Amino acid sequence: MEPGTARIAVDLLGGDDAPAVVVDGALRAMRADPDLHLLLVGPAEVADELIGALDPAQRARVTVRPVRAAVGMAENPVAARADSTVRTAATAVRDGLADAMVSAGSTGATVTAAALGLGRWPHVRRPALVATLPAVAGPVVLLDVGGSLEPGPATLARHAVLGAAYAAVAHGVVEPRVGLLSVGTEAGKGDRLRRSADPTLAAAPLPCAARYVGLVEGYDIASGLRADVVVTDGFTGNVLLKAIEGAYAMAGGPPPGGGAPRAAALLGVAGTVVVCHGAARGEDVASGIALAAHLWRRRATDTVSVLLGVSGGVGPAAAPAPETSAQPGEHTERTTDTEVSL
Repeated sequence: MEPGTARIAVDLLGGDDAPAVVVDGALRAMRADPDLHLLLVGPAEVADELIGALDPAQRARVTVRPVRAAVGMAENPVAARADSTVRTAATAVRDGLADAMVSAGSTGATVTAAALGLGRWPHVRRPALVATLPAVAGPVVLLDVGGSLEPGPATLARHAVLGAAYAAVAHGVVEPRVGLLSVGTEAGKGDRLRRSADPTLAAAPLPCAARYVGLVEGYDIASGLRADVVVTDGFTGNVLLKAIEGAYAMAGGPPPGGGAPRAAALLGVAGTVVVCHGAARGEDVASGIALAAHLWRRRATDTVSVLLGVSGGVGPAAAPAPETSAQPGEHTERTTDTEVSL
């Protein structure tokens, strides 16, 4: 485990089975990491239940922000108002009371709360949810897995930059290989979005000596032999992630190296944010808290943002590329406006 104090704000009311599973996950995380400090955001009586299960030394590492309002899984993301648990957690990060935040609640509400409370990176219009999957040849970073359902080619190119930087910073991947998920590897394969995005990604400057390897297929994610970073739209990525999870369940459980992640990092906002699966269990919430602590200790968010500015692809030094590929009758970009749990 990496050393260093990490202060994580935890949304106690986020998730299908909150607060019980969140309390369970927070307890697991506290007992596993002696340098972890938690800011519990939720009803005082729920926080007291968690604190009462800790020993005195562990209790000293927990503070509470009493909040009773929660955003329901079926509510519109705009319900992430200032007095909700998820928005309060984001505000705590913004105000320096916490280093990162974790929620298993509505993904749309969490993304909205993070964007409003923390702000987006310059020229990143659509933040991306990034999941890391185990593969035969090493970890594969998959994005987007639910943040932007209908992106355009320029957004996919920006997400390629985000994913390359994240793979290098969070996982130590040297010279990441970036691929675009499609139905075949030959040029011209795929739907209109994939056909338009392929040359856009090929022309995009990538950080960390990353290179675009072209189109990849689903089995390339499991093997990891062709790409370290796989870019797709949030709808496809979310469906793929859940299909992998279901396949592991049918096979009797995930492999020893781990299964489909039930927590993802949100890239493109000015803070460290982790979104857990809406149906997360206690161990999943603990894993999400551990991921948030890992990213903070590696200063991943700050480092990725610096790399984006240097790369010229996204950041303060670059102007946003317009979404010019839409044809008559084609949809325009749309972010998550309903619940899209991981």
